[in-house]
Amino acid sequence: MSGKKRFPEVPIEELPYRPCVGIALFNRDGLVWVGSRSDEQAEGEGEGNWWQMPQGGLEKDEAPYEAALRELYEETSVRHVSLIAEAPGWLTYELPRDLVPTSWGGKYRGQKQKWFALRFEGADAEIDVLSPGGGKFKSEFRSWRWEKLARLPALIVPFKRGVYEEVAAAFGDIAAI
Repeated sequence: MSGKKRFPEVPIEELPYRPCVGIALFNRDGLVWVGSRSDEQAEGEGEGNWWQMPQGGLEKDEAPYEAALRELYEETSVRHVSLIAEAPGWLTYELPRDLVPTSWGGKYRGQKQKWFALRFEGADAEIDVLSPGGGKFKSEFRSWRWEKLARLPALIVPFKRGVYEEVAAAFGDIAAI
């Protein structure tokens, strides 16, 4: 057998969702952190200048909130946070069919995400997306900024837009107008 990735042996609709967390990191002004993805790290997102909030997969037996804190640090170096809220339930998105075989080894149809709103208690200088964790982790973002939460659905790759609309609705009362 060659090293080419194949479509899954089961129909895409029968594949599970990859369990993940997402973090809406708010500053003191009610703006949310958003990072511009590094193209080579953008899972299934291809070329483009897509922005997103920190997110990532749960490790075996890891609680979602602990995964959120870990992922936030691994992607941004941020440690100084406090919990504001947790979105109710899990939010899901489907990968476009042509991306399923090449994303996450073809094992998942998309992601199910548990979202947390966190307050950033540190200074902006704490944020380091180019050498996260003091260089211990691979950079997933090339730049970042503070943005209004309501604008994020327009900045995200289209197949994740519905989740970002739900996140904006869940945490809208926290955000700056």
